[in-house]
Amino acid sequence: MKLLVVGASYRTAPVAVLEHLAVAPADLTRTLDRLVGQPYVAEAVLVSTCNRVEVYAAVSGFHGGLGDICAVLAEQAGCPPAALADHLYVHYDAAAVEHVFRVAAGLDSMVVGEAQILGQLRDAYHWASGADSTGRLLHELMQQALRVGKRAHAETGIDRAGQSVVTAALGLAAGHLDGGLAGRPALVVGAGAMGALGVATLSRLGAGPLAVTNRGAERAVRLAESYGASAVPMTGLPAALSTVDIVVAATAATEPVLTRAVVTRALAGRDPGRGPLVLLDLAVPRDVEAGVAELPGVVVIDIDRMAAVLAGGPAAADAAAVERIVTGEVEGFLTWLRGADVAPTVAALRGRADDVVSTELRRLAQRRPDLTDEQRAEVARTVHRVVQRLLHQPTVRVRQLAAEPGGDQYAALLRELFDLQVPQTSPVGTVPDVVGGTAPDVVGPDTVPHFGGDR
Repeated sequence: MKLLVVGASYRTAPVAVLEHLAVAPADLTRTLDRLVGQPYVAEAVLVSTCNRVEVYAAVSGFHGGLGDICAVLAEQAGCPPAALADHLYVHYDAAAVEHVFRVAAGLDSMVVGEAQILGQLRDAYHWASGADSTGRLLHELMQQALRVGKRAHAETGIDRAGQSVVTAALGLAAGHLDGGLAGRPALVVGAGAMGALGVATLSRLGAGPLAVTNRGAERAVRLAESYGASAVPMTGLPAALSTVDIVVAATAATEPVLTRAVVTRALAGRDPGRGPLVLLDLAVPRDVEAGVAELPGVVVIDIDRMAAVLAGGPAAADAAAVERIVTGEVEGFLTWLRGADVAPTVAALRGRADDVVSTELRRLAQRRPDLTDEQRAEVARTVHRVVQRLLHQPTVRVRQLAAEPGGDQYAALLRELFDLQVPQTSPVGTVPDVVGGTAPDVVGPDTVPHFGGDR
């Protein structure tokens, strides 16, 4: 099996594309089933957040796996695969491992160093495990990625700049409000993970009074009670909007919640002298309808605007420290992959030796029926010891060599010399010695091949 990552993020796609690609929680299992039901895809993990939609997959072939994944993503987006080509990136084998580890460490986030992505990766992994779409390769990859993310935050100072997307968005919002956020009434629309983070961050920054609304009223009540906020029914959204200065919208709705009509009604009941109504749209698909930004007295800050405005990142030393952690962990994972690749070959070699020994012992029993059971057992033990001693040093050495860059050639050589039949669908496959480089069937880490034809 080969590792393949295919995805789109805030770096490569506008919100309009990401919201079409986004997979709602109710559709995750169906989409994962669709992925592993493809001919070349054996395992799959799907990450769908406000900033990225990525598929991590174990595939039996690069071109076939890429075509299968792109077909599922195109079906999700409701467009032909070629229409996604300009927005997708592809990482293969070693480059795929590096990408996943960089994502887990927060190096690929809009706000570099933010820790929220770790929880999102953990949720994606658990969901895929529950849907039975993961196997040995992705289990190992995801477990190691989560460990890498924890190391990055525990061993470096990247957390100093690793604010959440919510914190960054509220920082932008503060620039539109005289006096900042302290004492400003605020409303959070949505009571999921992002909504809860919004309430917590607003409370920490001194905004208030705070209100929460959600389609499921019980969740809104529970979240509000945790922070001394009030819960308002979704039917009262226009009235609630008219009384606040800041709105954090982060629902999982498939259609905009803050429509032009809803916001217009809210503005009609709002004191025009109180300043702008700042709407932070952190949802994908969008919670704020596109036309709302054109209304007078309204400021909309969405993912597209954040990507364009946010600049900089953690201190160079912290970023470099995390990069070193990622580099070392990538090499460690590749070493594991190479060692795991040779294991089926070694097992096949020992199996071939056992078959030869068994055949010769049966032949001996036919030719020397006069041997006692004790004599035959002693002969069998002696032959097995000889074979084990002959194979011990070569198999130990080939495992050592296989763990080095380019080590996959040794397993291939053993298979050729002894004519070993090792299933090509074993859980772990070879890894080319190219980290972000090229190989005969490898594309660069940020390129997408043509999706048509026989690929």
